Amino acid sequence: MGAQDAQDTAKRLRAISDEVSDRFYERADVVRTLVVTLLAGQHSLVLGPPGTAKSEMARELTGRVGGAAYWEILLSKFTVPTRMFGPIDVAALARGEYRQVYDGRATTAHVAFIDEIFKCSTAALNETLGYLNERIYHPESGGEPIRCPLIGAITASNELPSGEDSAAIYDRLLVRIEVGYLADPLNFAALVRSAVSRPAAPTRTTIELAALQYAVTEAVPAMDVPDVIVDAVCTLRAALRRKELVASDRRWRQAVGLLQASAYLDGRPAVAETDLSVLTHVLWDSPAERPTVEREVLQLVNPDAKEALDLADAIEELEAQLDAMAGQSREALSEWVIKKAHNKLATAGKRLEKLREEAASAGRSTAAIDRVTGRQRAVRARVLTEALGVDASMVQAQL
Repeated sequence: MGAQDAQDTAKRLRAISDEVSDRFYERADVVRTLVVTLLAGQHSLVLGPPGTAKSEMARELTGRVGGAAYWEILLSKFTVPTRMFGPIDVAALARGEYRQVYDGRATTAHVAFIDEIFKCSTAALNETLGYLNERIYHPESGGEPIRCPLIGAITASNELPSGEDSAAIYDRLLVRIEVGYLADPLNFAALVRSAVSRPAAPTRTTIELAALQYAVTEAVPAMDVPDVIVDAVCTLRAALRRKELVASDRRWRQAVGLLQASAYLDGRPAVAETDLSVLTHVLWDSPAERPTVEREVLQLVNPDAKEALDLADAIEELEAQLDAMAGQSREALSEWVIKKAHNKLATAGKRLEKLREEAASAGRSTAAIDRVTGRQRAVRARVLTEALGVDASMVQAQL
């Protein structure tokens, strides 16, 4: 497979990312990060409450790889290893042979989705760790370990690990992505409409398994990592250590593959500063640490990010005030909007628009600014619908 084929694979993966993002509201960054993680041959965790489309999103994404064996499971404290890696062949057992059936199980999967990953049973823990770490499975009957063709696993959970056993698995999930319920009332209204409408069949781009495997093993590792990026990573590590946020050397080393995968996905021959933004999903252990990591990463990526993140803090404060005013009269809410919320949100929106223009004209990434702009629009839509009583169908014209 040549360079042209590798470029075609990256182009197809970008199309897949765009198509899946269009289907799932407010999930563009999540989808792209999952694609980058798979390209890097790493595992990801999607962390969020039930009903946030975690499993559906994983199925839609992994279903685009033609020829790949896909396996998924919902774990519980009672899940035995044979259910994951291969049940006993009862017919063979009747003949006095002890044999496992591996087809359709984790042992033969190229892509896996493991739901409720931290409910892994004690009995299955060691085999699950070996599967994720080394892509091997030790058969129940003993003998040589089986090499598994796993490219990467997408895992999901409603909660963080609570014990040492599950913490061992958590440590092996390089990428951690938080998801929540839809924040923008307009997106929620579109979600409700989609339940009763019959949308046209969406475009469905796919790639072949061999093309993905070549990208993971050959094309992505070939991406150049310039000295300026190495220096930036060292600077970021020092900044986080000053805030007592320490990641292992292994995690930093594996993160380089994510940077290369991000560059490959964007069709560039070398890692650029914009690729560093993927590290916001790598360098935290608890969700409380994520905003600090995001701020340090984005300030390094782009000089516009600090002001954008300051605006994000002000927007979040307004949303917290709106939540605190729940149950108050419409008159009180209207007064709050007139005296405080409207002007602050409008000013933030105009400044974000200006920051985006400046970043785009300088050739810098606008991803961070776009995320803050999305929050500004979502909070403003909430103010209009919840504080002023404007119908969701009329809000779009006022944004």
